[in-house]
Amino acid sequence: MLKSLTFTTLVLAFSSVTNAHTADNQLSVAEQQAGWTLLFDGNDLSQWRNFKSATLSPKWQAKDGTMTMVAKGGGDILTKKQYQNFELQLDWKIAAAGNSGIFVLVDETGNAIYSHAPEIQILDNLAHPDNKIDSHLAGSIYDLFAAPSSAHKLAGEWNQVRIRLNQSHLEVWQNGVSTTSIVIGSTTWHTLVKGSKFATWQGFGEGQAGHIGLQDHGDQVWFKNIKIKEL
Repeated sequence: MLKSLTFTTLVLAFSSVTNAHTADNQLSVAEQQAGWTLLFDGNDLSQWRNFKSATLSPKWQAKDGTMTMVAKGGGDILTKKQYQNFELQLDWKIAAAGNSGIFVLVDETGNAIYSHAPEIQILDNLAHPDNKIDSHLAGSIYDLFAAPSSAHKLAGEWNQVRIRLNQSHLEVWQNGVSTTSIVIGSTTWHTLVKGSKFATWQGFGEGQAGHIGLQDHGDQVWFKNIKIKEL
């Protein structure tokens, strides 16, 4: 009886661990119940469009369960929907010597996707020439807030990013390491902006809501497991 009970307990435990693992581009039951939604399911790109366009370039494609730019000139893209308070999760991988980025609070009143939107940097930290400034490395808030080296992985490896923006409090984690915690619009934020390339950029970081954006920097980049929960 004891042996039977022990075996049953082990089977149930194994089953629980197996069920807890969710395949790429899917939501677990717990995530669905918590209000998460997918922005990419491995095949469907219908929630995305190019910056200042109603359509999406065919150079952005779903391939092997990832969202990737298959040729140069795909252009920056953004979610069709805007978000104010949210938690966003995604995985990214960059090609050797590559550069890209994740934007929050994107609007389309400026000339470029980055005109007013803070960027969470994506970079091959070893080979890309923009690696001389620590706030330009992967996981950093570009030119404002440097990510620690413990958050970095090599090009070609998958990185997990979690971004939480709630009541202007921006928090970022990359590969489980906290890289940013700052209140947008605070005196600390304004001090950082004044010391950055954005010092004279009117409207930078001032939006209360906006799109989620992904950058075409001319290099191949891959995304998967893109999910969001509004707060």
